[in-house]
Amino acid sequence: MLQSFDPTLVSLAIALIGAGAIAGLLAGVFGIGGGAVLVPVLYQFLGILQVDEAVRMHISIGTSLAVIVPTSLRSFVSHHKRGAVDDDLLRSYLIAVPAGVFLGALTAAFISANSLKAVFAVIALAVAFKMLFAKESWKLGKDLPSTKGRAIAGVVIGFFSSLMGIGGGVMNNSFMTLYNRPIHQAVATSSGLGVLISIPGTIGYVIAGWGKSGLPEFSVGFINLLAVILIIPVTIVFAPLGVKMAHALPKKTLSRAFGVFLIIVAIRFFLALNDS
Repeated sequence: MLQSFDPTLVSLAIALIGAGAIAGLLAGVFGIGGGAVLVPVLYQFLGILQVDEAVRMHISIGTSLAVIVPTSLRSFVSHHKRGAVDDDLLRSYLIAVPAGVFLGALTAAFISANSLKAVFAVIALAVAFKMLFAKESWKLGKDLPSTKGRAIAGVVIGFFSSLMGIGGGVMNNSFMTLYNRPIHQAVATSSGLGVLISIPGTIGYVIAGWGKSGLPEFSVGFINLLAVILIIPVTIVFAPLGVKMAHALPKKTLSRAFGVFLIIVAIRFFLALNDS
C-alpha cells in the first residue's frame, strides 16, 4: 500500500485526515467519539481498496473504536475541567460497560456485515427521533435509576456501542436526558463513557478478528493500523474545539443538530445494505 505514490491512495489519505478533523469536532460537540462519522468513511475507504465485504464492516467498526481511544480521553479531560461530568454515573459504569463491550465484540465475530449495518442504522434513527421530536415532558424519571439500573443500562450501552463502533454518546445522551439530566451534562459524561468503551472494544476486536481471512495490510485483527495512524493525530487536535462549541450552543440547537446528524448517518447505512 505504501510502495508507490498511487494518486488514489493519496486522495484517500487526505480524505481520512479530513474525516479525522470532523470526527474530532463531533467528539467534543456531541460526546460521541466521532465513530458515527468514521465508520461509514472507513467502510468506503476499504471498499475502494477492494477489501472483502465479509470483513469490511467489521474492520470499519474495530478501527473506529481504536481511533476513539485518544479522542475520548482528550474530550473527557476537557469536559472534566469544566466540571460538567457526572462522576457518580461513570463509576457505576466501570464494570458494566466494558462487560457489554466485550459481549458485543464477541457477537461481531459471528454476525454478518449486513447485520452490523442494520444495527447501526436502526439505533441511529431511534435516537435521532428522540432528539428531534422529544418534548420536555418525555421523561422516564426525575433522576437516574438506582445503581442496579445504571449497571443494566451500562451493559446495554456498551454492547450496542461495540457493535456500532461508537463511543457510547449516541445512547448515553438519550439515557441521561430521559432521566431529567441536561444535555450538556450528558455530552460531557458521554466523553468519559467513550474511554470505557473504546479501550476494551479495541482489544475485543483485535481478538475477534485474529486470524480471519481477507484482512487488508497493516491489520491486527479487525483493527487497521494505517487508518488509525492517519486519523488519531487530527482528532486529538480538533476535539477541544468541539468542546468549546458544545458549551457555547443552546440546549435546543445542540439536540436538533445531533438528531439531523444521526438521520444522515442512518440513511448512509441503509443504502449500504445494497452493497452486499
